[in-house]
Amino acid sequence: MQRHAKAPALALARLVLACGRRVDLADLRFSSTYGDLLDGYPCKPLNDLRIRGLLHAAERSRPGTPVHLVPPRREYPDQYAGGLGPVEVLPAVACLGTFHSTALDPAHDPVAYRSRLTVVWFQSTPRLPSDCDAEPALRNLDWAALARDAPAPP
Repeated sequence: MQRHAKAPALALARLVLACGRRVDLADLRFSSTYGDLLDGYPCKPLNDLRIRGLLHAAERSRPGTPVHLVPPRREYPDQYAGGLGPVEVLPAVACLGTFHSTALDPAHDPVAYRSRLTVVWFQSTPRLPSDCDAEPALRNLDWAALARDAPAPP
């Protein structure tokens, strides 16, 4: 009986990392960084809570897939500081994406295994990352250190 490799599913986007590895974006969720902020103001405690929530959501969405946070850019506009400290603003769009690539371990069957990594990052607009305009921190991911091989879905 011959095994035939399935045609790869179409990815949302393909990035070429700085190391030369090609990774496919299989799943992407955008959310407004401050869309649910009814009271208060953006500050470090609120931002840290938001980041922790995104990391927990990433862990729940893909159990067994490692999760990595690209540290967000934090801006400190010259505004009145309230009781929670100075105003601290993150980029407007929170992103949670799952990337796939070929297996890391050359001993793994290239059809049966894929490497995977779920990444949380922030960007200024709700746009799909692509090779030419992906956030530099995404293109600089240390895939070999962060991703993990797993059996490919049937």
